[in-house]
This record gives sequence, structure tokens and C-alpha cells, in this order.
Amino acid sequence: MVRLGLATTLLAAASYASAAHVHHKTPKVVPGAYIVEYEDSHDPTSILNTIKGDATIRKDIRHELFKGASFQFKDLDKAEDLANKVAAMSGVKAMYPVRRYSVPEHTVHSTGSSVQEVVAKRDTAKDTFTPHLMTQVNKFRDAGITGKGIKVAVIDTGIDYLHPALGGCFGPGCLVSYGADLVGDDFNGSNTPVPDDDPMDCQGHGTHVSGTIGGQTNNPYGIIGAASDVTLGAYRVFGCDGDVGNDILIEAYLKAYDDGSDIITASIGGASGWPEDSWAAVVSRIVEKGVPCLVSAGNSGDMGIFYASTAANGKKVTAVASVDNIIAPALLSEGTYSVAGSSLSTFGFTAGTPSAWGNVTLPVWAVNFNTADTANGCEAFPEDTPDLSKYITLIRRGSCTFVRKAQNAAAKGAKYIIYYNNAAGSTKVDISAVPGILGSAMVTAETGAAWIKGLQAGSEVIVNMADPETAPKNLNNFPNTATPGFLSTYTSWGPTYEIDVKPQISAPGGMILSTYPRALGSYAVLSGTSMACPLAAATWALVMQKRGTKDPKVLENLFSATAHPNLFNDGTKTYSMLAPVAQQGAGLIQAWDAANANVLLSRSSISFNDTEHIKPLQTFEVTNTGKKAVTYQLGHTSAATAYTFADATTIDPAAFPNELVENKATLVITPAKLTLGPGQKRTVTVLAIPPKGLDAKRLPVYSGYITLNGTDSTGYSLPYQGVVGSMHSVTVLDKQYSYLSQSSDATLAPVAAGTVFTLPPAGKANETQYANTVYPTVVLTLAMGSAEVRADVINARGKSIGQVITFPAYWNPRGTFDWNWDGALADGSYAPAGTYKITLKALKIYGNARKPSDWETQTTESFTIKYAKKGKREFTA
Repeated sequence: MVRLGLATTLLAAASYASAAHVHHKTPKVVPGAYIVEYEDSHDPTSILNTIKGDATIRKDIRHELFKGASFQFKDLDKAEDLANKVAAMSGVKAMYPVRRYSVPEHTVHSTGSSVQEVVAKRDTAKDTFTPHLMTQVNKFRDAGITGKGIKVAVIDTGIDYLHPALGGCFGPGCLVSYGADLVGDDFNGSNTPVPDDDPMDCQGHGTHVSGTIGGQTNNPYGIIGAASDVTLGAYRVFGCDGDVGNDILIEAYLKAYDDGSDIITASIGGASGWPEDSWAAVVSRIVEKGVPCLVSAGNSGDMGIFYASTAANGKKVTAVASVDNIIAPALLSEGTYSVAGSSLSTFGFTAGTPSAWGNVTLPVWAVNFNTADTANGCEAFPEDTPDLSKYITLIRRGSCTFVRKAQNAAAKGAKYIIYYNNAAGSTKVDISAVPGILGSAMVTAETGAAWIKGLQAGSEVIVNMADPETAPKNLNNFPNTATPGFLSTYTSWGPTYEIDVKPQISAPGGMILSTYPRALGSYAVLSGTSMACPLAAATWALVMQKRGTKDPKVLENLFSATAHPNLFNDGTKTYSMLAPVAQQGAGLIQAWDAANANVLLSRSSISFNDTEHIKPLQTFEVTNTGKKAVTYQLGHTSAATAYTFADATTIDPAAFPNELVENKATLVITPAKLTLGPGQKRTVTVLAIPPKGLDAKRLPVYSGYITLNGTDSTGYSLPYQGVVGSMHSVTVLDKQYSYLSQSSDATLAPVAAGTVFTLPPAGKANETQYANTVYPTVVLTLAMGSAEVRADVINARGKSIGQVITFPAYWNPRGTFDWNWDGALADGSYAPAGTYKITLKALKIYGNARKPSDWETQTTESFTIKYAKKGKREFTA
């Protein structure tokens, strides 16, 4: 079946629909752009001739793993008509919209100085970098294993290969020895890419990622990559700003594969939950060909369970979750202060936005002297507040936003604001939206407390702020007392809508120090699953070298079996239950254990599916790859069970943290004990009995770990997962927030029945004279993902005259979307002037499209369309 995807634009955060539903991060599409995949044996000449003159070819891909092309129609009004004609042609295997993906969200905590010189090479005898200690990477360096001979492709924003810690050159013999720029500096996702051979980074993300993998010791902080002797390939898919289409991502993956990469890593993605989209499908095919592909799990942990990201949700693709560093490193600019005229003391700060400090020296004024105030500065400042333009205003971080605190300070004349942290370390703030603020920064909790102590004693505290561009930068390592080694709260949760286990593994990604483009500070502390994925890729390289295997399945199974699951932490407290598999996968990578494991399991996880589709009896094989006989005792340890919905009547998954309970499954494991001689293999059978006492309407997701403890003191585990309740029975279409609005309403509130719209003449919507037309806007909200969505246009006689252009749409994530409709139908014709309703239909999870009962429907209020006469402008609604 030919698949056309959801061509939508996400509602603005202030919209009527999203005011009650926090749906976000859904990938956008490029209007009029499509990816077509041909049947393997088909000659595409006739297909390309069909669109000749009407479209430009974006990418012509002739590859063993993907034979097809992407193209851009010139006339957007005719695009859907032509697209549907192409989709119906013989030889077309599938067709998808070109979706756009942004550089993943990540937090920049602090950066170095672009003018600060880098000190000479400094080799350390021991690897003491905390992310390496957490994952056993240090043991490889002690053994002289550094990834030599392994080619790792990085698909990202490029790499600043001139950075002294990244080799200082590009090409054969360099650390960054191969790759390409697939887009050019000026590419923004919607314009034409201008490829070249130079993958220089101008954004920063890719340089940080690459330092984590292969950074050298030519740096002032003793940083070193986890696999510093690998060869890096840089495949730049982002310009200096903007996003990228999935056709370019497909091209990048295929090029990295053709260039002989042993591992491909990408910290890019967007909401999905379905492994069938074009990009994920191509990545899965590469894995099937023997090249491991690791993709960051996503940074949408706030969306709760069932928010898997593509292409991480692809079959056989290794999705990597993030855990927080055990320390909070910070690159702090140096300033000085005095209390009651004392000698100067130094302190560190992170410059924010704006940062026009320029050697500012002013006394400090604080909202109050309570260093435990959880809402410091969140309310309007007192009437007796002095003119704050004569002070640096000191405010504690917490509760409300930085912007709200700044607005309250600005109302009293503040121009310079310093926040002091309520957690370890420091981070960058952005209050550029507040008029009148010239400088912003953050200091540590300890520095803030010292200043408050002086003020409380009645002393004057004078702060001297240096220009952050020229001030000395110092690395400070603060203990992470809140979340050390626990899952990062931002890490996205699986599973997929078909209950595939996602993520597979976890690695340190929170508060990671690595390289950064020289122009942006040379070094930076960042947080995100983007930072976890490259460290995982580097450990894959180390194990490849140590074990001599590059088999993706073997490697993933080894890492999964030896990972360490951790307890759940919601960012403020630690629970007594293991974090669900849907959040952490198998757990934190233990790479040395993976490299030296004497047991190989035949799979990396087990999914028992939901109650309606349960697969209660499953098997896996255990092979003794060691030289001695070992007896293993088998058992299982449960993780927390996570409720998807807050109560039995709610249809939207609860935001993080989902309610967790201790109800656990019963597993009958046969045999309970087994002895394996060297090279021997045995099949283990697992019978799952789902947990009792749960509310199935709230869709609880249970999980845990099958354990194997050997007489040789080794231990292994296998994650499992299942759902109590029916995925097919959950509500997919949110009818309350699926309706008709109008394009002139920025909030996209529903229109009244009988609203009249005057549309441009057929095919003229993009002409300048109709720029101010008010269109009917179809608003659709999916509470859960749907494999197919339809939008039928119903006439006054109750008959469908066809579907709204761009429909049907396939493999859709949960979220809120909107379309402006100019009267065009999916077959390329236009609805006659008249009165209509639009019936929205969403296929249930595991639904059969041929069964009417498997569709959820919502019909809009009636509305009337008429068309302006050619040459005349009529804009009524």
C-alpha cells in the first residue's frame, strides 16, 4: 500500500487546542515535497517523466537499500493532485511527505571563551572522566583499547575539525578523515541545499558529540574521547540555522553506509511511535546489513510514557536514553566581589542572554535573605524596593520562570540580574525577552549564599563583573547531589504503539563536558540524549575492537545483558522501585562487562504486548562463550509499573512523572537453573502472568528484568515489558480538540456553525492578491498515535465528495495539528461552492482499516465555502 504521511503544521503554544493539551515537537513537513520509493526492479524513468516540468528533483537515490527520489512540486496548488497520480503509478512501492527535523533540544549549561588559548597537550596516566567511570570506559584505556581501526560516522551539524582536540585537520590521516557537507551553510530546511566536501560545523551540536567519541587530550581540561583512536566521519545535514528533511537524512545514512562506516550515530529525531516511516525504515535496513545504528531516544520526557522518537523507534535500531552525570561540571567566567570593604574574593559565573556586562561594578540587592525560598522573585517586588538600576539584583532560581522573575525586577528598574542556583553547578539563562535588561548571569548556590549572608549582616556586597568574552574561564566540578547516575528527567519514554521495547540502553547525557566550535567557546557543558548517544557509540567501537565482532545483534544483546538498571528518580527524590524499562531500557551501559561477557543471549529484550494481543510464552537462548562450565540460577526482578493515564476517564497520557505502582508480573521461567559447558547453548522458556489489581482502563505498563546469576560470580539480565489493558481500546481521536477553526484566529478557537468562507479561485491560493484570505482551518488532536487518519468532506446531502488534500495520512504521532483548506480535494479536484462538514477519522491502534468499528470519528460544524471571482478580492468569514 502506498503511504502518504501527515502533512501538517503544529499548533502554536498559545492556541486554543494546546492550552489544555501540551502536544509539541511533532515534525513539520515541507509543503509540496515528497519521497517516493520504487519497487526494486522498476525503471523509474516513467515516474520521473510524469513530474517533469512540474517538479524539481531534490534527491535521486539509486541504492541497494533504498531506490527512489524526493522531489519538490513547483505549484503547491497542484502538488497533491500530482502526488496522488504518482502514488497510483505502477512501480511505486511507497510515498511519504518530506518531514523536517530540527537539531535536537539540548541545554547549554556553560561554554568556554572563544578568545582563550588552549594549553599544550596534556596526557593523563589514568582516565578519570566521570562519564567514563560510570560506563567502565576507563578500563579500556587502562588496557590500551581505544577504538583503533573502527570507523564511526556522525550524522549531525558537522564537526569543527580544526579544533586542536579534534585533530586540527580533515581528510586521510586525520581524526575526522571522511564525510561531506550535504546541505551548505545557508540551508535552513526549506530552501535548496548546496552540498560540498567540507563538513565544518557552525552550530555546535556535532562538535560536542564528536568530542565525546574521539576527542584528543589537546585541551585545557584533560577531556578525552571514549574511543580516541577511532576514525570519525562527519556528515553534515544542518546549515548554520534551521532544520533538515528526512530525504537528506536518508541520503546521509546511505552515504555513511557506502563509505564503509562500522557504526553510524545520530542525535536527531522527532515524535513518532511508529517504525514504519521512511527514515526509520532505511536505518533498519542498514542494521540488517550489518552496521549498528545508534540514535538518541529524544528529549521529550515531560510528555510521559508512549512518546518514542524516530528514527530511534525503528526496528533493530538502538535507541539510547540519558542518565545524569555524577558531577555537575561548569565552565565559569571569573569575577570578584567584596563584603564590607574586605579584600577581593573571586567567584565563577555563567553569562546569560543578554550579557552586556562590560566590567560592571555595582552593589547587590536581594529580594529577601531566605536561601531556601522556593519562589524567590516570583511575585511583584515590594513597594519599598529601591531603584534597581543602581544595583545588581540577586534572585534565587526556582518555581517560576527566569523571565517572570526578570520582569518583576525590571518593573523596579533592574538592568543587571544574577540568579543563584538551587542545585549543583550553574547553567545559562535567557531573559532577552524582557525589555531593559542589559546583563544576566548565574552563580552557584554557594556564591549566592555567601552574598546573602553579607547582606543579612547589614554589609554592602560589591560585585565586579568582568566581560565574559575576555574573563578567565575555570572548570569547576560540583557534586551532583540530586540525580547522580539516575535517568535524566528529559529523556523520552517508550514504548512504541505496537509495544516494541524502546529505548534499548542508557548512557550519561546530563551535564557532559566536551568540545565545542572554536568560535563558540571551544568547550561546553551540554545536556541531552544527544550527549548520551555518542558515548554509547564510542563504547560500541571499544567492544568491537575487544571482541572482534561488528554484528549489530550480538553487540546490542551483549550491552543489554550487562547493563545496570537503576532506581527511578523524578528529579527531586529517588524511589525504591527500579525505573521502568520504557524509560531506561536495559539500564546504564557497562562496556567492560559487555566486552568480557562469557554469556551471549539471543535477544536484547522481550515484549509480551498488551492483554488483548498478549504473547505470554516466549523463549530466548543462552550460550556459554567461555572456557569453563557455569551454572546459572534464573529469576526476575520487577521494575515500577507506570500508569499511562492519570485516571480511568482521561484520554491523554499523563505528563512526567507518570504514576508508578509496585504491582508486578509473575514469570514462570523454565528451567530455573541450567548448567552450560563451554560452547553449549540452551533454550529458556518464559511464561508471563500480568500483574493483578491494576486498572486496565489506565493502561498500566509493567516491566522488569529476567536475571541470570552464575557460579562464576557473573550476572546478566534481560529486560521485559508488557501492558495490562487493550491498546486497541484506548481513545485515539480527541474529539473535544478536533474541530473547525479559521486561519485569521491565532488561538484557533472553534468557529460557529454556518460560518461562510470566501476562498480564492481554484488553484490560485498562492497568488499575492489572495494573501489575506481567511481559510477554514481543520484542527485535529490525536490523544494517542494513529496509523491512519482521514478527513472526508461531507456535502449537504450527507455524502462524502472526497478527502481534504493531504489525506489519508499514515503513521501519525500523538499531538495537535492544523490545516488551512482552500477547497482542494485529495484527487486534485476542488469542492464546489456549497455547505459542508468535515468528518475526521482516526484508526485505532491495532485497528483494521476495513472495519468501520475500528475508526473513531468526529464531524465538524457545518460551514459554507464560495470562491472569489478571478481578479476580485473578497475576504469574508
